[in-house]
Amino acid sequence: MRRAKHPKKEVEQALRYAEQHGWRVEPGGSHAWGRMYCPRNVPECRCGEFCIASIWSTPRNAGNHARQLRRIVDNCVFREAVGAECAEESNDGI
Repeated sequence: MRRAKHPKKEVEQALRYAEQHGWRVEPGGSHAWGRMYCPRNVPECRCGEFCIASIWSTPRNAGNHARQLRRIVDNCVFREAVGAECAEESNDGI
């Protein structure tokens, strides 16, 4: 089943970006539109501080909120580790 779209197009694009990088987006919540979860919620991942991010339904500035969500995905320790693993795998095949 597909998730509901976010009403702000900039935020929706950021959510799609997160999903492409393995993050899980779950709509629903009390004060937020939803949350996005890191693919690996491990203690080494900055003590779990950035493993869950709230998605606001009506951010004051949708562009800034979208950039913040992308920055969370880009700075994920797990994402950097995946990039290193991919590089190692490509070198093993030589």
